[in-house]
This record gives sequence, structure tokens and C-alpha cells, in this order.
Amino acid sequence: MKDYIFEIQLKVRDYECDIQRVVNNAVYQNYLEHARHEYLHSKAISFKELTEQGILLMVSRIEMDFKNSLTSGDVFSVKLWIERQGVKMVFFEDIYRLSDNALCLKARVEAIAKIDGKLTRGEVFETLNL
Repeated sequence: MKDYIFEIQLKVRDYECDIQRVVNNAVYQNYLEHARHEYLHSKAISFKELTEQGILLMVSRIEMDFKNSLTSGDVFSVKLWIERQGVKMVFFEDIYRLSDNALCLKARVEAIAKIDGKLTRGEVFETLNL
């Protein structure tokens, strides 16, 4: 496994939990996306500005393996590392509960890039210096 290149800490909010009192499975995708956007900001890349320039970075596939549940009030970290694979940039993201360092989620998020509506060969990822 590679070393993590970015980490963000968040806290579970009450409304993110379902009737079983655990974070709803769909909410984890929000955590993952927020971490990716914050990673871009840390590299001085504005998702909004890219979009305005006709550069669309889009998720093409997500795999999530749920390991342990987060519950209301849990503080957790999302850690990531990336790897270029052909036309895709793959984000490997792990979520850890901080109170016991339990791995809660392992995710693989594949992203592609379109420029002016056309799929690229991924060269835009190099120009962004990810």
C-alpha cells in the first residue's frame, strides 16, 4: 500500500444517521467527495474554475467496502492516495474512526476527465499536477 497524501477530519452529524443509528451508507459518498474536493483545494485547484473552463472531472466508478459503522458524534478521518491508471485517476480513500483507529470504510473511486464534452486520455491529470 502507498502512503497517504492527504487527510481531512470530520464529525458525524445526527441527521446523517439512519433508523439503525449508524451513518447511512449513501452518506459515505459525501464524505469521500468532500475529501477529494478538499484535496484539490490543497493543490490550489478550483473544481468550479475547471468546470467554467470546460474541464469536467467526473466519477466513473465507485467501490466501497464497509468495515465498521460510524455513529452520531464520531470524529473520523478520510485519508487518500491516488494512482494514474490509463485514462483514469484512481482515488483510494479510507475512513478511520479516531477514537479507536478502526477502519470503517475502504473505497476506490475512479475519475475521468472530459474537455469540452470529449473524453480525454487523462493528460489533464498531469497538467493539474495531482
